[in-house]
Amino acid sequence: MFKSTKHKDESVEVYEVPLKSKSEKPNLDGDRLNLILLIILYTIQGFPIGVSTALPLILQSKKMVTYDDQASFSMALWPYSIKLLWAPIIDALYINSIGRRKSWLLPLQLLLGVTFFYMAFNMDNWLPETGRPNLTMIVRMVFVVNFLSATQDIVVDGWSLTVLKKKNVSYASVCPSIGVPIGMFSGSVCFTLLVSEEFSVKYFGTNLGTGGIMTMKSFFSIWAIIILMVTVFIGLFKSEKHKLEDNHKKISVFENYILLWDIIKLPRVRVLAVALLTIKMGFTASESVTNLKLIDAGIPKDDIMMITSVMYVMKFVFPIFVCKYVTSSTPMSYHLKITPIRLICGVLFSVLVYYTPSLIYKDGPIITIPLYYYLILGLVSLINEMLSLFLMLTLIAFFCKISDPRFGGTYMTLYNTFYFLGWLIPNTFVLRLIDILTLSECTNNVENTCYTKDLKNLCITNGGTCGIHVDGYYVAIAMCTAFGFIWLFTFRNILKNYQLVDAYHWMIHGKHLNNDEVNEPCIMSSA
Repeated sequence: MFKSTKHKDESVEVYEVPLKSKSEKPNLDGDRLNLILLIILYTIQGFPIGVSTALPLILQSKKMVTYDDQASFSMALWPYSIKLLWAPIIDALYINSIGRRKSWLLPLQLLLGVTFFYMAFNMDNWLPETGRPNLTMIVRMVFVVNFLSATQDIVVDGWSLTVLKKKNVSYASVCPSIGVPIGMFSGSVCFTLLVSEEFSVKYFGTNLGTGGIMTMKSFFSIWAIIILMVTVFIGLFKSEKHKLEDNHKKISVFENYILLWDIIKLPRVRVLAVALLTIKMGFTASESVTNLKLIDAGIPKDDIMMITSVMYVMKFVFPIFVCKYVTSSTPMSYHLKITPIRLICGVLFSVLVYYTPSLIYKDGPIITIPLYYYLILGLVSLINEMLSLFLMLTLIAFFCKISDPRFGGTYMTLYNTFYFLGWLIPNTFVLRLIDILTLSECTNNVENTCYTKDLKNLCITNGGTCGIHVDGYYVAIAMCTAFGFIWLFTFRNILKNYQLVDAYHWMIHGKHLNNDEVNEPCIMSSA
């Protein structure tokens, strides 16, 4: 509800935040089905992300795209960065008889299912086994499914703060850490391996020319059916409770944008925005380009996906072992302690990439990779993935602590948008930068720099090859790592202090909490 108060010579409108007298110990009795539902919804959200990560590897393995093309493909992920623009609309407009979140969730997932059906019937033509792929159509359709998935993310993030009982809201940050990796695993590892003819021939003894275990058409069709079935189930059998939002005035779209602007104007939020927009820069080259460089070095994409599948298995169980750190009252302290370790591990990964060509054996088209190399690659990948996951979990926990559940979609989307922009902008920039920083030369014409496709083709036509003198990947690794340490020293003390600030100071509309009253955060201490 609205309440007018006076602060010296100005008046402001205030939302009164409902309070609870004491924190209750989490108990999932009566909430287990809701928890499973959230995990399923986050799984659906993770599937388009997985497809978006698999397609660049498939394209790179065909040797038909450049890093500049990969940068163009990364633009398909931009909906996750600009979803903040329509988040207030999602929070403010809904049909009360259907439910605040279901009003958007049902049509979004129906459209998502239909879109995957459309991709199922056309992807084999857009991405043929031989010949140049139709990159334009692939990027467009991936952009569409990511737009729908990003909007669904707004809805589910907001619903996760209210669908569970208040005492169990601490589990809201666990659901995406389980569901999204499952969806990403299906969209990346399963998609790549099941449709790969090389994988089918190598591990199942099928004949060349018969294709993979599944076609892209059947794979996307199955997922379209799953999405539609879940949507129908929610529409028919899941009712939505109006918790936390009862007794509060329903605000308009315009008022929601005003709310968003007021949140952004908070001094601490502005500083936090700068930190989040630069938080991933130190890891960008290592996370975004390393697998592409391994493919260039001769490692088959299917083998990389096999290793990635092991990483996903670890991701499913890893949150259980770090739960006490994620649910602590100071998750950012742990985040900042692990950051320098993650930066150093990224450098070690690039060292492995550098020595990969000398560790594998090539005899024409036949590539022999020793077992010990796979063990080293698996270990280095595992350490990097687990450290990255820990950093993400602690950051999500921090976001939940400083989000107002009544406007959960707007708050969570704001923080997640800053974070995702902090990954996507450097990702696109670094992919283009690597092409710029890489210096090549034709072996039979020193004046030919092999900088463009035409120059490369000219070199090959004249009987030469393009040799790399300076690999932009390693220059980018050095630049990103240096930036990462600069970021750490700049924001370390600031973020440590921010996690201790009273929740009231992160809200536009509220009242200060008494010592005997708490407005429970999303993440509660395990104690």
